This record gives sequence, structure tokens and C-alpha cells, in this order.
Amino acid sequence: MSVSAALALAVGCLLVGGLAGSLVSRSRRRRADRRPAGPTVAELLLRLVRSSHNGVVVLNRFGDMVLHNDRAETLGLIRDNRADARARKAAEQVVETDEPVEVDLSPLEARGRQPEAVVGHVRPLGDGFTVIEAVDHSEAARLEAVRRDFVANVSHELKTPVGAIALLAEAVLDAAEDVEEVRRFGGKILHESTRLGRLVTELIALSRLQGAERLPDLNVVEVDAVVREALGRTKLSAESADIEVTADPDSDLLIEGDRTLLVTALSNLLENAVAYSPPGSPVSVSRRLVDGMVEIAVTDRGIGIAEEDQQRVFERFYRADKARSRATGGTGLGLAIVKHVAANHGGEVKLWSMPGTGSTFTLRLPAYQGAAPNGAAADKTPDRVPRLVGTSQEQGGKQ
Repeated sequence: MSVSAALALAVGCLLVGGLAGSLVSRSRRRRADRRPAGPTVAELLLRLVRSSHNGVVVLNRFGDMVLHNDRAETLGLIRDNRADARARKAAEQVVETDEPVEVDLSPLEARGRQPEAVVGHVRPLGDGFTVIEAVDHSEAARLEAVRRDFVANVSHELKTPVGAIALLAEAVLDAAEDVEEVRRFGGKILHESTRLGRLVTELIALSRLQGAERLPDLNVVEVDAVVREALGRTKLSAESADIEVTADPDSDLLIEGDRTLLVTALSNLLENAVAYSPPGSPVSVSRRLVDGMVEIAVTDRGIGIAEEDQQRVFERFYRADKARSRATGGTGLGLAIVKHVAANHGGEVKLWSMPGTGSTFTLRLPAYQGAAPNGAAADKTPDRVPRLVGTSQEQGGKQ
């Protein structure tokens, strides 16, 4: 072959090669253009595992971790970079039987505020791999414990007046010929039946506040009208206990809520203040606007509440002073009702107290931001209640 022929052949090969390379490059670009933009399926699955509210761990046939998310560590499924021994044992069983199992992964010892009830669902993935999904049932367990405690407390509280009424009725029958004894026992029966009726009424009110029934439609309510009505309700008790109850001047503040519930909450606070104050001591009601919140404070100079009891006084049936609460006929539900009324209005109730000095309960509720409606004046109590008033039934509270 001559040099020119070889040169021509080389040039031809180069042209053919270049053309082929160009065709291959174009084909690759077309395939790349057809590939969808964004993460791959594997990347999406990894994101799904990492964002899961449940703890997820994948183990191989030797019990070593292949994949896990942060939630698995939070739930205690992983400790010291190893899966819980109970989970590994369950995974071994799943590999052998190829059947899913459930395992209790609840913490064996208390470590601060951590999940209390964790259940692991172990499933086979094939080829010796297993996945363990840990689900936190702590809230359900706590609610069940609260329900059992509530039922036990209600049973106990109802048995006391019912049993007392039965015994007193027997005493009345035995003393049928003694008019004075009949009157004495009859008065006690009336007292216990009144207490029983109040307990049932407050239990119904509390169940509604806790979501069993929807709250009535909220209306614009005048704070001054709520204070006046609550003072009127507590007048007789305060006079009987020789307690002076005073209130600050009208504020013209407005809130959006249910007037009946708000009056009930404030009345409970006033009744508590009277029940736990010595005769002749003052109780005061004040109201003010702070950072968009209406604060209605009830202050007494009574026995006060110990620091360790201050967080618990809002629990149902809890009584800081059981003997005094029994003497006043308290149900132990008053402050629980106040707490739920405040919460259902988007507010809260706060407590400051010192034993031997007194207590201040402050009901904080969002202030109404709109203009006063034309009918707002209709909410006012026509006859003004005197500043010096008193209160009667104790409905729970500092107990």
C-alpha cells in the first residue's frame, strides 16, 4: 500500500470514528435528558426512614445494624451503637421462622423524661435481613393510667357521701321517737346529699370541659360583669365566714368566651379564698391588661400552699389540706374546673403562694381585640353588687 493510500485510509478511519463518537455522545445526552430530575427512589426511601415518627432499624443475619434513624435512638431501640438485646433476639426468631413478631421494648429503668411504653414490630426482609419498627405508646399508657386513677377516685368520692347518708338514715330510724336527734341527723343527711349533688354536677361539668361536649359559641363578654356576678354568688359564704371581699374599680375590659363558664371559674377561686382564710381576713379581686392578656387575680391572706403542692392543686380530687377540705365540704374539683375553663378559652391559671402568708390565683385570658359590639352593654348586670361581698360553697381548689 502506498503512503498516500495509507494516509487516505487513516483519514477515513478518523472521520468514521469521529462520526461514531458523535453519535454515541448524542445518544448518551438523549438518555440523560429522558432521566427524571431529582432524587432516586433509593434516596427517597432513605429520607422516608429518617423522617419517620417511629424508630426504624434494619439488621443483618448477624444482628448488626445496617440502617437506622435518629428516632430509634430516642426510643431506646439503639444504645451504644447496638440494637436492644430484646430486639436482636426477636430478629433471630424472625429469621428462623420468617414470621413477624412483636416485642416489648419499654425501658427497663427510668431515665428522666423518656418514653415509658415502646412496642417493637419485627418483620423479615429476606436474605437474613430484618426490620424493627419501634412505636411509642407512652401517651396512651399515661391516659389509661389517668383513666384508672380517675375511676378509682370517683368511686371513692361517691362512696363516702352515699355511705354516710345510709348510716344517717339508719340513725334516724333508730331515733324516730327523739325529735331532736331526728333533726340533727336530718341536717347531716341534707349536708351529705348536697355534697353528693355538687360532686355529680362538677363531674359532669369537668367531663364537658375536657372535650366530651363542644363548648358553646363564644361571645364578647365584659370582665366587669363576670366579676360582679361571681362576687354576688359568693356573698353569703363570705358574710358567714366574716371575710371581707373587695374589688378594684371597673376596667371596661372585654374577652371572648362563655360567660357562664367564666363566672363559674372565678366563683371557684373566690370560694376557695374564703374557705381557706381565717375569719376577719381580707380577700381581693383585681383585673388588668398585660401584653394582650386580661388578668383577673384573686388574693387571700389565708393558710397558703406548700411549694410541693402548688403544681398538684389543679389535679382532680387533689387536696393539700384534706381535713379542712372535708370540713368545708369541698369536692377537690374546683381548681381542675378553673384550669380547663382557662385552657378552653386559650388562657391559663397561675398560682403564687406562701404558707402562712396567703395565695394569689390569676386567671389569664386573651383580651378581645375588636371593637365593643352594640349588645355588649346587655352583658352588664343591671344592679351593681356591693364591693363588700362573700361566698358560700367551696368547689374544689386548694385541696
